[in-house]
Amino acid sequence: MSGWTTDEMPRLDGKRVVVTGANSGLGYEGTRAFAERGATVVMACRSVDRGERAAAEIRRESALDREELDLDVRECDLASLDSVAAFADGLAADYDAVDALCNNAGVMAIPRSETEDGFETQFGVNHLGHFALTGRLFPLLEAAEGIDGAARVVTQSSGAHEQGEMDFSDLNWERSYGKWKAYGRSKLANLLFAYELQRRLAAADVSGVRSVACHPGYAATNLQHRTAEESGNPLMKVGMKAANAVLGQDAATGALPMLYAATADVDGGAYVEPGGLMNMRGTPTVGRSNDASYDRADARRLWEYSEEATSVQFPL
Repeated sequence: MSGWTTDEMPRLDGKRVVVTGANSGLGYEGTRAFAERGATVVMACRSVDRGERAAAEIRRESALDREELDLDVRECDLASLDSVAAFADGLAADYDAVDALCNNAGVMAIPRSETEDGFETQFGVNHLGHFALTGRLFPLLEAAEGIDGAARVVTQSSGAHEQGEMDFSDLNWERSYGKWKAYGRSKLANLLFAYELQRRLAAADVSGVRSVACHPGYAATNLQHRTAEESGNPLMKVGMKAANAVLGQDAATGALPMLYAATADVDGGAYVEPGGLMNMRGTPTVGRSNDASYDRADARRLWEYSEEATSVQFPL
């Protein structure tokens, strides 16, 4: 798979792909690539206005005729379980199947706040929102023909998962809060979820749905800018800008692991990451996340907590 690019993606005519956080960064680039290969892309965005502007920009910048790009912008605020439920209900009313779900949206290293439902925001958005979305869309995933024979659930993690630790006595950081520690935990939770989902699919003999994890390496996106802005620290703004310039790869390259995980012949439970320097840059390869991400006891415990917290259960 060395040197893999979007040119190697299969045609996706007739396929339906859902991308969260589709209006910027990795989600934007992934949306454009899926659409240019013929897929109908449901752009799940917190702001419909920003989503519509992004869709218009994709149509304007694409080499294809704008009428060839099938983009469906819908509101989905992962910080609100009611919004997630409404989005899933709307999708079920209008579509009979979803061939790929890319759990891509996220927030990074922000000051402590809470979601509409009272969860610490990074954990609530990055993990619980996507857990609930995947569960509610599961019937549509099961009903799909899929890509290469299986519908895909692709969950975007980060190299920051290596700094994450699960503390089930304080998942919502009510006793103390470290914004980078909280981000690392949310990204570790993404992996625990992705691998546990694949184990449950295998145990239930569901071969038509495949769960794959990925991370983009160091991609220069709006995520860093938002982190710096919300810090209120001018030195962080300068540092983030310098790091993006020196270490970062562009969002289009950062989106390649997600695109590979969604469309290439990759096993369920795989971890797709950049294959270059320190797995921070380069084209996709299948690697391995840290040992904590494969802890089955933690994965089961997180799954059970997530079902209770979101009131969403999978038929697995």
